[in-house]
Amino acid sequence: MAIDVVILAAGKGTRMKSSLPKVLHKIAGKPMVEHIIDAASSLDIDSLNIVYGHQAELLQKSLSHHQVNWCLQAQQLGTGHAVQQSLSFLNDTNDALILVGDAPLITSDTLQRLIDAKKQADFALLTVHMDDPTGMGRIIRDGDNISAIVEHKDASPEQLAINEINTGMMLLPVSDLKRWLANLSNDNAQGEFYLTDVIEMAANEDKRIKAAHPVWEREVEGVNDRVQLASLECALQLKLAEQLMRQGASLADPHRIDIRGQLSVGNDVEIDVNCVFEGEVVLGEGVKIGPNCVLKDCTIGDNTVIEAFSLIQQAQVANACTVGPYARLRPGADLRENAKVGNFCEVKKAVIGNGSKVNHLTYIGDADIGANVNIGAGTITCNYDGVNKFKTKIEDDVFVGSNSSLVAPVTVAKGATVGAGSTITKNVDGEQLAVARGKQRNISGWQKPSK
Repeated sequence: MAIDVVILAAGKGTRMKSSLPKVLHKIAGKPMVEHIIDAASSLDIDSLNIVYGHQAELLQKSLSHHQVNWCLQAQQLGTGHAVQQSLSFLNDTNDALILVGDAPLITSDTLQRLIDAKKQADFALLTVHMDDPTGMGRIIRDGDNISAIVEHKDASPEQLAINEINTGMMLLPVSDLKRWLANLSNDNAQGEFYLTDVIEMAANEDKRIKAAHPVWEREVEGVNDRVQLASLECALQLKLAEQLMRQGASLADPHRIDIRGQLSVGNDVEIDVNCVFEGEVVLGEGVKIGPNCVLKDCTIGDNTVIEAFSLIQQAQVANACTVGPYARLRPGADLRENAKVGNFCEVKKAVIGNGSKVNHLTYIGDADIGANVNIGAGTITCNYDGVNKFKTKIEDDVFVGSNSSLVAPVTVAKGATVGAGSTITKNVDGEQLAVARGKQRNISGWQKPSK
């Protein structure tokens, strides 16, 4: 049966102590609710519906790249009332998959377990056994069949001893859901309309209600404050680190790595401590990443070494290159095989050819550098005139002396040499020596200034 997804994301999250809606607080670099959207979207679904309330405009703006139906819950009158706001978007012939917006670690594998359980029943509920279920709704069973959920504040002492708890996530027919929601009552300790009351209604109609359990128990943990958010962040990062190690990476400390996107690794990758990976990052075989590096949306070729404190963003680095320490590769940087970008160098929108070296204290921007070029320390390509950007072209086998300025647009042809301290404003032909600096004068008898 087709599925309509409903994500409950209207809560303010008072305990977060934040002006940001709770579900927009990030885990692994992405808003909590977006993790849930991604897990649900990987299934075969008909529609995605988000129940929202607090900071509506901010929530909608943050998730504008997703195709969703927005369901306003203007008053916070409980989970049952929240789901009611989505009913006009749900198809009576579909099943409704109801998810909570503050359980960010839920996976598509666990959701598939819920779908599989529903195939054997009229109603499927995601439950989990907890050592300490304090504050959670308890699962009441009649044999193998679930008969009710009792909220913690409404539970008897015998019911409080139950350690199987409700996660708030369920799959049930839309037609039944609409009928049961219409009969909800708020006669309870909280004065709210509980979604969980539909369980008892279903049981009273002799519906078969089966439970599914998560692949990993922490998938169903909710976030109510920043302490819980940090705890889930640590748990997720450790799980991701373990996956990397199983794929062939060695981590200096699995507790000190942050993955905020998708990180793919080849065999024998080595990653030192405190490295951050954002967006789509690919590390080839034998890559070594030094401590305190940040890599964003980049590809690193086989056997390349990234030294400590380097930042690489939207760049391509080929095989057997060396980058850093303290190097910055900005968007459009393209290092070819065996290239080297060293200490305190910055490269932007530039090709560094095979075997070429940009070693120290250098800025290369909007440039095309050929093979086997040596760029001396302190060299810059002057690519910007205050309005427009211009390109510098340095052909193969060029040697650029230290502290040179290449004022674009300019070409230094194959095999040429630029003398140290030169400001080059005109093209240099192949095999020429270009020297452009003021004449030195040594003045005898110079009197030093005195006070």
